[in-house]
Amino acid sequence: MDPMLTVAQAEALILQRVPRPNADQDREFVDLMAACDRILAQPLTTTVDFPHWDNSAMDGYAVRFADVQVCHPDRPVALQVIAEIPAGAAPQCTVNPGQAARILTGSMMPTGADTVVMQENTRRDGELVFILTPPSGSGAFVRRQGAFYQAGTPLLPAGIRLQAPELAVLAAAQLTPVPVYRRPNVAILSTGSELIPPDRPLQPGQIVDSNQYALTALVAQAGANPLPLGIIPDDPTILEQTIHQAVATADLVISSGGVSVGDYDYVEAILAKLGAEIAVRSVAMRPGKPLTVATLKSPTRSTPVLYFGLPGNPVSALVTFWRFVQPALLKRAGLARSWGPVFTQALTTQELRGDSKRETYLWGQIHATEQGYRFHPVEGGHNSGNLINLAQTNALAVLATGQQVHPANSPVQVMVVGQPLTGGNYL
Repeated sequence: MDPMLTVAQAEALILQRVPRPNADQDREFVDLMAACDRILAQPLTTTVDFPHWDNSAMDGYAVRFADVQVCHPDRPVALQVIAEIPAGAAPQCTVNPGQAARILTGSMMPTGADTVVMQENTRRDGELVFILTPPSGSGAFVRRQGAFYQAGTPLLPAGIRLQAPELAVLAAAQLTPVPVYRRPNVAILSTGSELIPPDRPLQPGQIVDSNQYALTALVAQAGANPLPLGIIPDDPTILEQTIHQAVATADLVISSGGVSVGDYDYVEAILAKLGAEIAVRSVAMRPGKPLTVATLKSPTRSTPVLYFGLPGNPVSALVTFWRFVQPALLKRAGLARSWGPVFTQALTTQELRGDSKRETYLWGQIHATEQGYRFHPVEGGHNSGNLINLAQTNALAVLATGQQVHPANSPVQVMVVGQPLTGGNYL
């Protein structure tokens, strides 16, 4: 019997086997409005500078610095206003000595002017403007062409998630459509003849399949395309056919149940029959010890398919997804780095109890207070079959192997859940 892997060992083995998307085969172009939360598939540059041209950072007057560098409220400099330059219009004038142009924020600087005097430091009288206070220097309140970005230099790197700031940059750079990685396809199946869908009457001994719905939601939240295949009975032939079909159509396959050592746990034997390379069979964690992870050759593409056989207990299925499947999905989706879960420190409001032989994950809620983060474990205990008190969970306290008692009001490591594409560790 294979020894249990530590959580860190299992994570490393899994991520080593996750293929990155192919820049050509897995790239597609989408409209800018459809690019939110997609992963950029190639580095981008643009042919325009930012700012596109010299422009004013203030409402005021475009002047020559040489004309206004010496002035005082008691001895203001009078300049002739020769034009007004609204935003969005190209100046039709040249500012000569003794002249100024009325200018608005964002308006293009006219030829001859090198400085903007904000209107609060001026007094207008007909065609004259009196400069009461000298500007801080030549170029004051002028945003120079190319000061923020120069055409042809790197704009956005590949492998980043596109959100509002990045979409604003792409729009300003007129980069549409946008090259992004296609979303990974993830087949999801629940195994077990005892399972029924939630719209069927419940008979004695039966269990409603909640995992199919939770995993489908988690896959979608992680930015992938869920392909729910429904409930597969404890029939080796049907299960093998379903897994074979899933491998042919998906980049990643998730099953729940059938990975322990019971008489009807067929998943590992079927994977071996299909030629899978099994990397993980069990992990020293609680909940989530029975976890099967394997790679299979795809009959339809060159990159291998990653298979996750998750435990059947609902809490175990979700915890192992958050800890292992989500990072794998982030890497497969093309995120450049920070695939792992987000960890932080929090003070636990209650005593926590761990396992002498396994790393323990205890679900609850984390809240920010003026004194820092506080972790509140759920009421009713941490039983992997108790799906009810998992509702509203947003964090898991993590106790190291052998840490059987963690006192209340002391710092504990917490894994934040419900942030599918952030990744990375912080303290």
